[in-house]
Amino acid sequence: MLRSAVTGRSVAGQVFLLQVVIVLLLVVSAVVAQVLQVRHDSDQEARNRSLAVAQSFANAPGTAAALRAPDPTAVLQPRTEATRKATGVDFVVVMSTDGTRYTHPNTGRIGQQFVGTIAPAVAGGTVVEEVNGTIGPLMQVVVPVKDQAGKVVGLVAAGITTAHVGGTADQQLPLLLAAAAAAMALATAGTALVSRRLLRQTHGLGPSEMTRMYEHHDAVLHSVREGVLIVGGGGRLLLANDEAQRLLDLPEDAEQRHVLELGLDEETAGLLASGRVATDEVHLVKDRLLAINQRPTDLRGGPPGSVTTLRDSTELRALSGRAEVARERLNMLYDAGVGIGTSLDVARTAEELAELAVPRFADFVTVDLFDAVLKGEEPKPGTALRRAAFSGIRKDAPLYPLGERIRFVSTSPQARSLTTGQAVVEPVLREAPGWHAQDLRRTSEIMAYGIHSLITVPLRAGSLVLGLANFWRSEKPQPFDAEELALAEELVARAAVSIDNARRYTREHSMAVALQRSLLPRSLPDQGALEIAYRYLPAQSGVGGDWFDVLPLSGARVALVVGDVVGHGLHAAATMGRLRTAVHNFSALDLPPDELLGLLDELVGRIDQDETPADGAAVTGATCLYAVYDPVSRRCTIARAGHPPPVLVRPDGEVEFPEVPAGPPLGLGGLPFETVDLELPEGSSLVLYTDGLVEDRDRDIDVGLELLRDALRRTPGASPEETCRTVLDHLPARPSDDVALIVARTRVLGDDRVAEWQVPSDPAAVAEVRASVVRQLDGWGLAELSFSTELILSELVTNAIRYGRGPIGVRLLRERTLICEVSDGSTTSPHLRYAASTDEGGRGLFLVAQLADRWGTRYTPNGKIIWAEQPLP
Repeated sequence: MLRSAVTGRSVAGQVFLLQVVIVLLLVVSAVVAQVLQVRHDSDQEARNRSLAVAQSFANAPGTAAALRAPDPTAVLQPRTEATRKATGVDFVVVMSTDGTRYTHPNTGRIGQQFVGTIAPAVAGGTVVEEVNGTIGPLMQVVVPVKDQAGKVVGLVAAGITTAHVGGTADQQLPLLLAAAAAAMALATAGTALVSRRLLRQTHGLGPSEMTRMYEHHDAVLHSVREGVLIVGGGGRLLLANDEAQRLLDLPEDAEQRHVLELGLDEETAGLLASGRVATDEVHLVKDRLLAINQRPTDLRGGPPGSVTTLRDSTELRALSGRAEVARERLNMLYDAGVGIGTSLDVARTAEELAELAVPRFADFVTVDLFDAVLKGEEPKPGTALRRAAFSGIRKDAPLYPLGERIRFVSTSPQARSLTTGQAVVEPVLREAPGWHAQDLRRTSEIMAYGIHSLITVPLRAGSLVLGLANFWRSEKPQPFDAEELALAEELVARAAVSIDNARRYTREHSMAVALQRSLLPRSLPDQGALEIAYRYLPAQSGVGGDWFDVLPLSGARVALVVGDVVGHGLHAAATMGRLRTAVHNFSALDLPPDELLGLLDELVGRIDQDETPADGAAVTGATCLYAVYDPVSRRCTIARAGHPPPVLVRPDGEVEFPEVPAGPPLGLGGLPFETVDLELPEGSSLVLYTDGLVEDRDRDIDVGLELLRDALRRTPGASPEETCRTVLDHLPARPSDDVALIVARTRVLGDDRVAEWQVPSDPAAVAEVRASVVRQLDGWGLAELSFSTELILSELVTNAIRYGRGPIGVRLLRERTLICEVSDGSTTSPHLRYAASTDEGGRGLFLVAQLADRWGTRYTPNGKIIWAEQPLP
């Protein structure tokens, strides 16, 4: 085998000789290139080093000054020698502008003329030249020395022989020869391996055996049911078997012609000419769908070109297309299950159905619902429908617009669908006279627009028909068929369940909101102590238990209440109503804020323990803030049970959060509540709110309080109504929880409207008090009330003197009513009773009750006050 390779009679021998020649050429080329490269690098290095040394010395400090010295050689000779030794150049010479040397490594040449070109340097340029000097071939550079004015005062020359920077070629030549020898050895071994492998693969077959094998392969190639093409590197067709001829309808002389000249379509011909890799690419050739696979033939050293196989996939494609349609319909039904009914909103659910079906199933989809369904009620057959959803591939379709009330004529497919409860398909609208009768002008516009086929399906939920879903087709020329009708019915059936659930939720939500609204105050009571504005915003979903109240109290005082029941739903709203009623009742007793919260705490505890709602979601407590403002003393007493603190906006615009002790939420029991007294200047604003205003899922309450502070700082001097508007504009407009907000600006009952007297514990003092009161009423212009007021004060003061203890005081307040108050140090409460005809006493309070609109008792830390109100004339 080795002898055959050496003789060159075999392919392996020829490859062996060729590789030897190539290796020799490579070695010679490498040596020559290396020598030339070294020489070039040596010259470049010598030039760069000489130029750098000459310029550095010429520009060095003191060089120009030394040239003007009396003896430049004495100064510059040591410097040039030091520079020469430090940089490795062969010489550094400083000379005058006429070429006279001042320095030289050989001191005997100092004073002689410089050998070389200096004229360009004298003109301010740089001279680089290669010369043969006394020390051999060298590269020298001459640069000018300039003074501060830019005048050339001397020249500096530096040079180095190329022998000092070269010489590497001789060192690398042995390495190159060794590499060449190694390459020769590897080439010989490789050729031997290739020859041995070739003999092993042919199994020693002779020419006849190889010919027979070729004939067999050719027969197989032309009888296989796949088309086979072999294209050369130039794009010419080298081979096409019989199946390829049939599939591509090639001419008889196709082989050896360029593939772009075979009459194939542009896309297929371009693929065959490109030779790129292709895997199961489907091309339409004439009326066949061909799956084409193509691979280049030169990936592993083969000849340039590509081999292509063709497979007729027309029937398979048709089957896979039907399978794809079925898969898409299943995907659509799956998407309907997860994408329709994501919200409990009737209109939004209808929109989800319309958006899902466009353009996957229809070009336009409209959903029409009865008005009652949109309101959460059961549909009323026979009434008009309203277009609740519209979706399409374009927005300019001449269909009924969104929100339009529609009454379908009896011959229309929609009316038939509503009557029978079955889906109706109109494959060709142009041939449907019943549909044309609905609206002749609009139907003609729809036909001109290109809409040609319709499916209308009733939205059925049990026995109820909620409305209609209409599917319109315009782009696809084929009309709707039976399979598409079944798909439409399935889609609508799933959507109808979600729409009915949304309808039921809307009804329940409306009932809960109506209950909640009925439990909240519809208007604020008349009172003169505070100027009040309020806002109540329901949550985005569900019904909460937030409430507020403004309660007039005795003595021209006003109570402000804001609270929040934990939880949502009907039970929370009902509990809120009970707590609001309880606050009304407790406030009638004129209880201090801490005592009133204590009674509420007991009530909530009993509700939690004794009652469980039907859904099992028991109320777990409530929060409340109760404040009482007195316009006479300008004092406000506040207590809170787990509620956010109030905000005080002073007349100068300063905003602060008063330190009000935070008691436990209502319902925990066992812990007392504390109050705080604030003295409020006239014009101050007290802001009360629930946590929905300042707290959110995505925002901490501290951040909300700072936002509230910033909003209130924007309202210096604003009215309560403007303050409410500013706060809600500055904070989130769609809260996740209910929001109750009260802004109360304080007023003061001036001294000119208040009269007070101290009464001795002597029955004789009653007459003097009565006279003083009559004079005060005359001064106020209320003489008409003198008689009744005298009787009321006579009875109350007499009772205080007889049954109470000092000190005893009388106070008149002229506010919206005339208020008479008698105070004493006793805590005994009087009781109204009906005296018998034989009783000598017991009729005093009865007379007071008859003369006054309201009367009552309130307790103070020092005793009690009995008060009575009379309307002003």
